[in-house]
Amino acid sequence: MLEELVGGHTKSKTVNDEIDLLTLLIEKWDEDHNTFKEVDPIQLLLSFMEDHHLKPKDLSEILNVSKGYVSDILHYKKGLSKDVIRILSEYFKVSQEAFNRLYKIKSPVRSSLKRARVKNTAKQLVAAH
Repeated sequence: MLEELVGGHTKSKTVNDEIDLLTLLIEKWDEDHNTFKEVDPIQLLLSFMEDHHLKPKDLSEILNVSKGYVSDILHYKKGLSKDVIRILSEYFKVSQEAFNRLYKIKSPVRSSLKRARVKNTAKQLVAAH
């Protein structure tokens, strides 16, 4: 029903008021029945992408960011910026809080350090008199 009102060509004050009221009621219902708190933001994003048949390249276009940045987000290498959270919440019609929660980022390990050996670098200090 909301989509029909928003998509209509003529928007009188009454229609605009109905749109505002329905939006408020939907947001209130989402807030009261929100199960997003149990899912980390990336899992939620992946679920929305699956539901909307979106690929990472589509998300790149929606967010106006590089495919590499989207890949880093989806693989827990980078966090969601405020702008990305705002765009995602608008696109998927959910509150920003759904994406604006802490989750663990994988710390990058340099390939040159993967085979590095730890050496004892402790030096004996000799007091010089």
